[in-house]
Amino acid sequence: MAEAEVQDQKKSAEVPRMKIKKTDYPFTAIVGQSVLKRALILNVVNPGVGGVLIRGEKGTGKSIAVRSLSDILPEIEIVKGCKYNCDPKKPDKFCNDCKNLQEKGEIEVEKTSTKIVDLPLNITEDRLVGSIDIERILNDGVRAFEPGLLAEAHRGILYVDEINLLEDNVVDVLLDAAAMGMVTIEREGISLNYPSEFIMIGSMNPEEGELRPQLLDRLALQAEVVGVKNVDQRVEIMKYSREFALDPVTFRDQHREELKELKDEIIEARGVFPKVITPDSVLAIITKIGIDFNIDGHRGDIIIERTSRTNAAFDGRTESTPDDVILAAEMALPHRMRKQPFEEESFSAEMLRRLVRKYELDGIR
Repeated sequence: MAEAEVQDQKKSAEVPRMKIKKTDYPFTAIVGQSVLKRALILNVVNPGVGGVLIRGEKGTGKSIAVRSLSDILPEIEIVKGCKYNCDPKKPDKFCNDCKNLQEKGEIEVEKTSTKIVDLPLNITEDRLVGSIDIERILNDGVRAFEPGLLAEAHRGILYVDEINLLEDNVVDVLLDAAAMGMVTIEREGISLNYPSEFIMIGSMNPEEGELRPQLLDRLALQAEVVGVKNVDQRVEIMKYSREFALDPVTFRDQHREELKELKDEIIEARGVFPKVITPDSVLAIITKIGIDFNIDGHRGDIIIERTSRTNAAFDGRTESTPDDVILAAEMALPHRMRKQPFEEESFSAEMLRRLVRKYELDGIR
């Protein structure tokens, strides 16, 4: 080989390879699946809604829908340099590093994108919550902590595909983090904690087994995803799929304006949400249907009311209505009615609408 060729090969080897960012499918190009899209949007508008469980067979676009949210997620403000994405407006929830900065008066603010963090099924507990290097702490006297996925997901989305197949110990950690909004790690007498509040989105194929009741109850809304039956829509899905596969960048550019409009609507809805009220008459309807459908506890009522207000905000209204209740209840009730793993589902959307209209006319108190 000639010397010049050898030199060229050495130079090319020294040039770092460019990382190619994966192009996600645009959210606004998803055909049909109105319930799924609304459930996801409402959680983005108000992360306090409490997450989504997506149930459906393989090949129905569950993962695609979740990952496509990246384009419509508003940026968040964080304490500059914080690896936990601490909110500068909530000093009571600062991590230890941000508390130290606050004491020194050195808090700076920066904006960052909202993350979608994938949680793999084979994840270890250390990778999930973080790991402490005891040996380094004892020998070198330095804080040696490697944050886990729950730190990365703070104030973002934690996506768990095949959530029904998670190991029990991982489910227990997720339940604790979701309930407390905080992760605590204790190793060999050393303890530390950090904030972890996230929108949990899980997807599953019900043919592969059901979800643990405790985790099922923790996911606020459910979206049942089925293959589209409308011929025109199925043709549109095939066309979109082909166009995206051939040239994903151009395809996304064609939806750029729609994505921006939707993102702006979400940002506007976040501003409206604190002003939205639920009239006592609507609260009474929510309570009554919870009793009618034999829902255990009060979590279902609370989720329906919160989701109703969020839907009103997304529609630009400052008062929730019975129509908001119907939409919210159709997503919040079905998975709360399965008392036993193999019990037949008894939720009826038609019955729900009839009852809400009846109570609305009766004017129950």
